[in-house]
Amino acid sequence: MERLTFPLFFLLLSILSLADGGSIGVNYGRVANNLPSAVKVVQLLKSQNINRVKVYDSDPSVLKSLSGSNIKVTIDLPNQLLSSAAKRPSFALSWVQQNVAAYYPSTQIESIAVGNEVFVDPKNTTRFLIPAMKNIHQALVKYNLHSNIKVSSPIALSALQSSYPSSSGSFRPELIEPVFKPMLEFLRETGSYLMVNAYPFFAYESNANDIPLDYALFRENPGVVDSGNGLKYYSLFDAQIDAVFAAMSALKYDDIEMVVTETGWPSKGDENEVGASIDNAAAYNGNLVRRILTGGGTPLRPKADLTVYMFALFNENNKNGPTSERNYGLFYPTEEKVYDVPFTVEGLKRWKDKRSAPVARGSGGGQRLSTPVSGNVSPSVAGQTWCVANGDAGKAKLQPALDYACGEGGADCHPIQPGSACYDPDTLEAHASYAFNSYYQRKGRAVGSCYFGGTAYVVSQPPKYGKCDFPTGY
Repeated sequence: MERLTFPLFFLLLSILSLADGGSIGVNYGRVANNLPSAVKVVQLLKSQNINRVKVYDSDPSVLKSLSGSNIKVTIDLPNQLLSSAAKRPSFALSWVQQNVAAYYPSTQIESIAVGNEVFVDPKNTTRFLIPAMKNIHQALVKYNLHSNIKVSSPIALSALQSSYPSSSGSFRPELIEPVFKPMLEFLRETGSYLMVNAYPFFAYESNANDIPLDYALFRENPGVVDSGNGLKYYSLFDAQIDAVFAAMSALKYDDIEMVVTETGWPSKGDENEVGASIDNAAAYNGNLVRRILTGGGTPLRPKADLTVYMFALFNENNKNGPTSERNYGLFYPTEEKVYDVPFTVEGLKRWKDKRSAPVARGSGGGQRLSTPVSGNVSPSVAGQTWCVANGDAGKAKLQPALDYACGEGGADCHPIQPGSACYDPDTLEAHASYAFNSYYQRKGRAVGSCYFGGTAYVVSQPPKYGKCDFPTGY
């Protein structure tokens, strides 16, 4: 992991029918000293109906525990073995025999990640990547496993020279001839796919003043139009994925599919890691699952249902780097959920209807608000909805938005004036929520009317600050 749309119509259809779409998996990292045994982990995966897992090595205890589980597995040949696998076909053959053939098919290994984000490896292993991939594939051929097990290598988005707008997506020039052209040709010849690690969190954290949080979290937002091709994006995730598709297209490899081998959002971070919180992690991953399982591709590839692996199964206490690196887990090492997130269509239905769970918002002193409705949801589908302020947006953004709502926006702000019924609690978040909701209701709860520069979002339970009830319509 390296730091660095769907339209309303399709979302409405997905909420109504939840038709089959893409596939969700999870990354099982083990850089920790307090994790449950591999046997317990497999039991956890099965209890959550997680049917795809990706690991970062080929540990025998893990592969044995996965035997007979019907869980599809992606294993990894670590970066430190790339040189040996590239230089010695006999090493690649032995590695496949010991780590693949010895377990398959009881352990349903479906792909091999040769290295991980090799281009940013400080040990400069890039030159070994393509030969290693080819030798691993040839070893699979000798064991007659090549038709069932794909070979690829996860890339980070830093492999792109350009990613904004998405239509300008291109690979770094120095990597095109020595790496990407032969890699994409190999993927085409072997029927494999490109593995990509994509983290909207990193982009948001670095550009929080320019990227709306709702856009990063798949929440309701007015969308962003790609100036190059006119396509409209409603999520940063889709924009990042299409930047990679555009980069492949520029090299005439439009036929190569993609698997997102890592994506996630941290539930905790350092003070300077903007946006790292349980609320945002729950929103990102929950909405990601909805986005993937309800089907539909990206604006550039509308038929390309995606397989996506969430990062990660557990919080890993021995990882280096900022606090966020140790807090991407969906579960604590105790196997308790860090937050609720669905993994299946059936779980998604329950998650979609779970409206009463409170979500803390910011430090503005306001009381807790209901779980936000995700995406561009209309009242006809979700029932009554309200618009509330995002306390995490901060005073610098909330105050101008409040001033607009009460002034030019025409919201009824008399109840939040000093001495009036809704003045208490006297906090910016509470007053902004009341004003935003007034505007939203006056606009007939129209899509896009609960935005205010990314400082507001929609909820499906009536919010309440102090003793003040929010209006439900005009």
